Amino acid sequence: MLFEDEIMADPLNAEFTKKGWRPVYWIDEQARILIIGQAPGRKVQDTGIMWNDASGDRLREWLGVDRDTFYHSGLFAVLPMDCYYPGKASSGDKPPRKEFAEQWHTRMLAKMPDIKLTILIGSYAQRYYLGLSRQARITDVIQNYQSYLPKYLPIVHPSPRNNIWLKRNPWFEQEVIPELQKKVQAVMKES
Repeated sequence: MLFEDEIMADPLNAEFTKKGWRPVYWIDEQARILIIGQAPGRKVQDTGIMWNDASGDRLREWLGVDRDTFYHSGLFAVLPMDCYYPGKASSGDKPPRKEFAEQWHTRMLAKMPDIKLTILIGSYAQRYYLGLSRQARITDVIQNYQSYLPKYLPIVHPSPRNNIWLKRNPWFEQEVIPELQKKVQAVMKES
């Protein structure tokens, strides 16, 4: 995989390399749709397969694609804000390390020149790529998703932990998800 040896040799990642962990990401030079999320969870780190959990099942449902299309069509790439599981926090997982995206994303993105749509999942990706302040309300960002198109489409993380947010914000599944599916289908038809 492109960059894997370099990432593992980077002193920034020495603690993870020492554990025998491989960076978890997935870039494809032919990709047309890029998903930028936070960092792999423990299950994903263990399997080495991005979005290989309940959040991934919901994400594929939201995208309107099946597992085979997601993993084997060559149309999708996944670039987390950090390619290693950051560990547990008191509530959920620790945040991704800022330094990882700063050091690696530009080089990795340069290998995917044909990206037509970048889906920004969660606050870390949205703040980094949209230049948002820490005070920006992610609900407002997602509600105003059209202002970031055609390049970016921000969405909430598909984690089951966000079920309460989804119940409080039914407009997301009524308005944003159909638009997301429409954009994904349009890019897939172009290819």
